[in-house]
Amino acid sequence: MKGLTVTRRTFAKMAAVTVAATGLSAAVASTSFAEGQQRSDAGAGITRVRTCCRGCGKMECGVWVTVENGRAVKVEGDTSCFTSGGNCCAKSQSSIQAAYHPDRILHPLKRTNAKDSDVAEWQRITWDEAYSTMAQKYQELIDKYGGPSIMMMSGTSRCWCMGSYGVFRILFESPNSVHPYQVCKGPRHFATLMNSAYAFSWQATTDQPRVMVRWGGSTEMSNYDDSCRMTVDAAKNADEFITVDPRLTNLGKESTIWQNLYPQTDGALALSWMNVIIENDLYDVPFVKKWTDAPFLVVEDMQPSPGPFGAKFQVGVFQTMTRLLTESDLRPDGSPFRMMCWDTIGNRLTYYDAQTGQWEGQTWEMKLVGREPQQKGMYPGVSQGFCPEQSGFTADDGFVQEIDPALEGSYQVTLADGTTHTAVPVWELFKARCAEFSPEKAAEITGIAADQIELAAKTYATRLDPESGYGNGGIGYMLAIEHGCNAIQNSRALDCLVGITGNWDTPAGNRGGTTCFLSPQQVNFGGNVTMGGGRENTSGFGEDVIAKTAGYQDFPVMHWWQYWADANACYEQIQTSDPYPIRGGIAQSGDFMNMANSLYNYESMRSLDFFVVSDFWHTPLADVADIIVPCAHWLEANATRPSQGSSGGMGLNVQCVERPGEVKYDVVFNIELFKAMGVPFSADSENPWPTEEEYCDWFVQASGMKWTWAEVVKQFQENGWWDCKEMTMKSLAGDPDGWLEYGGTWGLYRRYELGMLRPDGLPGFQTPTGKMELWNTTMETFYSPESSRYYSDDDAARDILPDWRTPPLSFSAAPELEGEYPLICNTGRRIPVYFHSEHRQLPWCREQWPCPRVEIHPEDAEKYGIEQGDWVWIENENGKIRQVADIYAGIESGVINCEHQWWYPELPQADHGFQLSGVNCLVTRELRDRHCAATYLRAYPVKIYKATPENSPFGNPVPCGNDGTEIIHDASDPRLKEWAKLVYGGEE
Repeated sequence: MKGLTVTRRTFAKMAAVTVAATGLSAAVASTSFAEGQQRSDAGAGITRVRTCCRGCGKMECGVWVTVENGRAVKVEGDTSCFTSGGNCCAKSQSSIQAAYHPDRILHPLKRTNAKDSDVAEWQRITWDEAYSTMAQKYQELIDKYGGPSIMMMSGTSRCWCMGSYGVFRILFESPNSVHPYQVCKGPRHFATLMNSAYAFSWQATTDQPRVMVRWGGSTEMSNYDDSCRMTVDAAKNADEFITVDPRLTNLGKESTIWQNLYPQTDGALALSWMNVIIENDLYDVPFVKKWTDAPFLVVEDMQPSPGPFGAKFQVGVFQTMTRLLTESDLRPDGSPFRMMCWDTIGNRLTYYDAQTGQWEGQTWEMKLVGREPQQKGMYPGVSQGFCPEQSGFTADDGFVQEIDPALEGSYQVTLADGTTHTAVPVWELFKARCAEFSPEKAAEITGIAADQIELAAKTYATRLDPESGYGNGGIGYMLAIEHGCNAIQNSRALDCLVGITGNWDTPAGNRGGTTCFLSPQQVNFGGNVTMGGGRENTSGFGEDVIAKTAGYQDFPVMHWWQYWADANACYEQIQTSDPYPIRGGIAQSGDFMNMANSLYNYESMRSLDFFVVSDFWHTPLADVADIIVPCAHWLEANATRPSQGSSGGMGLNVQCVERPGEVKYDVVFNIELFKAMGVPFSADSENPWPTEEEYCDWFVQASGMKWTWAEVVKQFQENGWWDCKEMTMKSLAGDPDGWLEYGGTWGLYRRYELGMLRPDGLPGFQTPTGKMELWNTTMETFYSPESSRYYSDDDAARDILPDWRTPPLSFSAAPELEGEYPLICNTGRRIPVYFHSEHRQLPWCREQWPCPRVEIHPEDAEKYGIEQGDWVWIENENGKIRQVADIYAGIESGVINCEHQWWYPELPQADHGFQLSGVNCLVTRELRDRHCAATYLRAYPVKIYKATPENSPFGNPVPCGNDGTEIIHDASDPRLKEWAKLVYGGEE
């Protein structure tokens, strides 16, 4: 396809890149176990159904499910799914034990005793009674306190349990949604939307990076859709493999370079890498000049003035204020959209126009000129896609006169008021910021030797194949960077690092969520990206409702984000009613153990006047509810499953077995709750509450297809997973098959060149300037006293550029803590058989990993008299817990590594013993990321000591329930055999 030129009209039906996040597009509802959804082995009473596993909450692993006489009996990998390569892990195979577990909830339940009782007591009720009670109680709260008095919670896993992300907010007209997104990829998406484009934090691992970088995660265990076998294969095939992690992970031991940084010093390391890259001229000059704001001139001693989306074009909730020099600063009739630069060819000021997406003297027309990438080691049959050539500032790029924007120097400018000032390119300030984190300085912060920092940066940025025109691959950065009060700035630094090295939306680069042919057309992150990327009201609420979002008064930048209430603030407001009461709640999956302090959160949740939970199990959260309703397992549900990350796969969840008891699919519960409260779920006035089948067909057809859900399923069963790059390429080739015209943009790289990221169809990024913003105008706006939402902070101005600050509970920031609490507690590592707090009651999982372990260095173990397998106390001023010592030299002396979110389903008490081992009982409530309020979950001081009969309740070092019953801590425990009975809650 080299030299192919396609006009813009060819792409008229292609969707914009960003993915809807309203909660309405996460999945589609179920038809019954319909004809055409299965394959049969003739005469054997056996069917095989191709589907997508949801044994952990984030993967898109293709599987075959064998069904015998109506019951699922086997789960195995599907080799048509290139995103998982036929992999099928223990969690996936154990899904059968979840579906047929004797303790699974199968009917609506109503609480019959007080919430502060040691054991929760329940009575079975009908769905009609459940709905009428919910409608009555919620309406009473709304009438008395207003919609914001109701908080909503969602978690992960399940196919469509995301009500609090979208539809519940609409139902209750409440902004108080609490979900783990705030500490789980949400900060990265917050940061990338602010910095470049929504969710471009995912690396396209399936493209096989030449230099693979895994930063802060164990993707061989669990991640989004690039995990397990795919990650291992990519690491094995890469020329170089770099891991950045305080802990030596399983896959990390295979890396060629291990950047074993001190916990929560990631941002300092990323800035140091960029310093090395800049000093050694390893950055992508064309990208930096044309697609970042690096050449834009800054006048630091100028009063901030309305920049892009100034007064005339103000949208939504704030007006951009900036010290970037605009034409309107130079003359009264100038445009605030024109960002001034210095042209080194004409030796004069020139501009980039954020309104038109064009530079001075440029005429832009979308052209597709480039070539097919030649990435090595691609999964058989997967398309290479098409990579446009990088454009510049010449006549071939639509310029009447060639220009060359300066990245360096200083220039005298006279403003409209007659004053003269010095202006410098953003790149000068960005370079200076990175220079503050030289390898020598970063070595002091991270504990990595300066020469090793330099080696890693050069290895990553030195192109192995310069002829390709792009870099070696992106960076797979994950949850760890979000948990130490630097979440947004760490993410911004990594986004900039990927960008300046030529790895942003390039093969094996960071690409964002997959765009596919089964996504509704023209849907852009909840409709909240406006022309040029300015933010508008994302919720549909009035400012009076938005202002009631818990935590907004302390974290004003969340006015821009508008996507979650701060969990800590919400839990506190439940207890204090300050500034107004939060008295009701609903949870669709989720728990209170993933953010803030679990002990405090538990008290908050059980103090609500009315609370409903939809879940499989009696969990610590469910057992403080007033009503529990049962939900469908992934084996019992239909849903679309596009790769939520950058894998580029498209599959389906296909219902394999009938739903037991009175279980309802999540989307059905949501629609019926809307109906019970008299609120239309659909915009169709003639059908405000669609059935499952109607909703399912609507979702498919919202993409523009004429197909029904059953027809799509039939294609999937016969042909397997779709490669979204191949769909794009077939569309470009004019494939006559009608549905392929909705191939999306995934097969094309450098979509910022093609006008495929902004909803106005112009080239550029989803930011106010239309560029990747090294100098961030959103940050600047909230740090400007001229802004109506001024964020007051003595050092706030530093955050306009990427920065790193010492975590507030590190010993360098709080040396007084080291005497009593001499160890730093890290946490959050992935366990092969669990996904966060899930699967503790599945025998195949619990037998392999019966109880939580804390990793401790051999020197520390000897110092504190701890041996392998000892139960130990881990304690700080917030609480204390017990875990089993696992002596491991793969962490630094002075650091321990705990497992998170442990609870014990075997304990019948209402709290299920979450406080016995749950590490978030040690977490502080007050300290959070200063922008997005992500909780300080890692790298805080603790002490550790051996649990003995003398210092343990019931004289037993093993954690016990309130009545002295030991938790399961051995694979031979007979309770595991009771759980292994494959029944439906006692119903054969």
